[in-house]
This record gives sequence, C-alpha cells and structure tokens, in this order.
Amino acid sequence: MNDDKIIVLKFGGSSLKNSDCIKKVLDIIMERVNLGFKTVVVVSAQGKTTEALLKEAAEFAPNGNPREIDMLLTTGERASAAIVAMALESKGIPSISLTGSQAGIITDDNHTNARIIEIRPSRVLSSLSEGKTVIVSGFQGVSFKKEITTLGRGGSDTTAVALAAALDAERCEIFSDIDGVYDADPAILPYAEKKDSLSYREMQELSEAGAKVLHSRAVEFAKEHNIAIHCKSTFEPNNPGTVIHGFENKGKIRKSAVAYEKNVILFHTYEPESENLSTIANVLSFCAEKNIAVKQISFHRGYKNSMTGSFIISKKENYSFAPFISELKEKFSSAVEVFDDLSAVSIIGDGITDKPDILLEITSLFRQNDIRIAGFHTSSFRISLLVQTNLFEKALALLHDYSRR
Repeated sequence: MNDDKIIVLKFGGSSLKNSDCIKKVLDIIMERVNLGFKTVVVVSAQGKTTEALLKEAAEFAPNGNPREIDMLLTTGERASAAIVAMALESKGIPSISLTGSQAGIITDDNHTNARIIEIRPSRVLSSLSEGKTVIVSGFQGVSFKKEITTLGRGGSDTTAVALAAALDAERCEIFSDIDGVYDADPAILPYAEKKDSLSYREMQELSEAGAKVLHSRAVEFAKEHNIAIHCKSTFEPNNPGTVIHGFENKGKIRKSAVAYEKNVILFHTYEPESENLSTIANVLSFCAEKNIAVKQISFHRGYKNSMTGSFIISKKENYSFAPFISELKEKFSSAVEVFDDLSAVSIIGDGITDKPDILLEITSLFRQNDIRIAGFHTSSFRISLLVQTNLFEKALALLHDYSRR
C-alpha cells in the first residue's frame, strides 16, 4: 500500500473526447486509487471544446477582450472535471472537482498566457485527507487581482506538474493519445521512433519548437523541482512511454529529435539612421498592449547605421492574430515588414551548436533540395530554421534523416 504517497495524473482533451475514452480514463484512475495512492487528476477540456468556444466567440468579437476569453475558455476544463468526478462517485470512489482557483493556483495577471506564481494546495490536501480523489480543472488559475486566468495552450500540463511539486508527489503521469515522445511527429513521419527518455532541457526545447506532447512551462517546473514526468498513452496504459528527467550526457553530441511549428509570422522592424530603438520599442509595446506573445527577438545595426529588429509570433499561441496584423501594418506602415506563410523546423540535442558544422551541413542539405531558408535561430540545444509552409514537411523529413546519422 502507498497510504501517504500522492500521485498526479493528467489527461488531455483527446483522452476525454467521448464516453468510451472517459471509461478508459476512469479505469486508470481507479487502478491508482486501488493501489493506495492519494490521487490528484488534472483534466483538459473534452476533445476540440476550446477550439469550438473560440470559433463561437470570434463570430461576435473577432478581437475579443482577453479577460472574457479566459472566462469563456475555463468552462471547458470545469465541465471535464465535474464529469470525471461524478463518474468516479458513481463507481464508489469518493471524489471532488475543483477549479484552478479552488485548487490554490495563483498566477500573474497576464490573461490568456498567465504564469503560475504560487500554489496554495490546502483544499487539495484536505480533500485527500478525507479520502477523496481530487479532480482539478487544468489550464487555469486566479490572479492576485482575483481574476480568472488561463495558462496558454497546453497549460494543463503546467497545472499537473506544478501541483506535483507543491504536493511533493511520488510521480506525475501525463496521458494523451500518444504512447510517449517520438523523435519526430509520427502523424507526419510514420517511421518516427519513440524515445525511452529525454532530459529536461531536450524536452523543453522540443516543446518550444512546436512538439505537442508537453507544454514547455511544465518541463520548466519539473526541472526546477526535479520531478520526473512520465508521458504515456491513455489507450495503452501499461506501455512505459517516455520519461522526462535529469541525466548526464557526458559531453557527447546528441541529436535527439526534430520538431516543427506550422504557421509562424516573421516581423522585421526598421529604424533608419537612428541611434535609439524608439520604433522597435513602440512595436513591441503595441504587441504587449494587444496581448500578443512574441518570441525570438533580435536587434542589430544594419546598413548605414540603421537599426533592424526581428521577432516571431506563433499563430497557435495567439488567439487574435489576424486583427492584430492589420492594425500593426496600419499603425507602423513601412517601418514593419511582415513575412507570412512560414513554418519553423528544428533539430534538438545536447551540444549541437558547440561547433558550426551541424548548422552548415543542414543549410547545405536544404539548399541541395531547393528549400530556401527565410531565417534561423540557435540556442545551446536547438537549431530552428524558417521555411515556406508548403515545404515544411519535406524540410522536416530531411532534418529527421539527418538527425539519425
């Protein structure tokens, strides 16, 4: 028996999309309960509920107020939590559903993309001590201003790992419709291979590069608190899946996996013959005002001492990007150039940017296969390249073949 051991389980939308799937979820939860674990379950909205809610909202408010978007979207996870709690009760498992705020998840006040500041899990702990299984609505919390917030796309992963840390859980298991993390998306490259394990940093880079298995902030939490994450399939629960944890690579270059992010937008800003960054700063301030998440920002001095800045936004991470782009072009005119119809492909691994050889080999490979690179970005664990969206699958396949050499 594990009377004092807490386990956190998370089930994504694909695991809850219909009654047959929910029955499998209930079986997994009851197995953990019967093993004696005090069980906390984090749930996402069922199936494509979030997308449906956004589509409905866009009919009336194409550039919806972020606060109201959060109020709307959190209903999906709350519905899932109540359904799972009632289903467990009907099977004799005492249960209670909690919203993110009831579970003590305190965030900043950044609507639609909030960060967790603190977890106050007193109600979760008291419910567990009463012998109840606790079902928590993922993806949401409450700000220090008492406003309902959401944690961004895939934020239920972050809810689960943050709760595991706050509760000092024995383990954290993330369930989806995929039996682990693959070295490429098997939906695009059917010959992709599953990884038995990945380091925190490799998984975080994969997530930031577009891999849909785990949210990058969840991995960040896990690394900070040294929590192993077990990525498993709801439909093959006995499959060991992939473990995300810390381990030593001992200095070897390791090309672990490739990932992609379809539909990103590249922006260039220009500040002619200027010594300050007023235009670039104004553009970024405008992004912040419109609640647009920006990444991969860079500045450099260009031709005739002019300043050039560039940054990327992801369509999937920003709910109202179309009205934003129109307003941006109107407000800044020729000072901003927008490159649409791009996607990013990335290779991830320890040490891959220690020498320029790998980047040079990849750019040569793409050039030989008539794939034009619109830009690239590197970090210590990742090389990301921007290509035309109609060529991203070809680019991904080439990058995957290269990663196996």
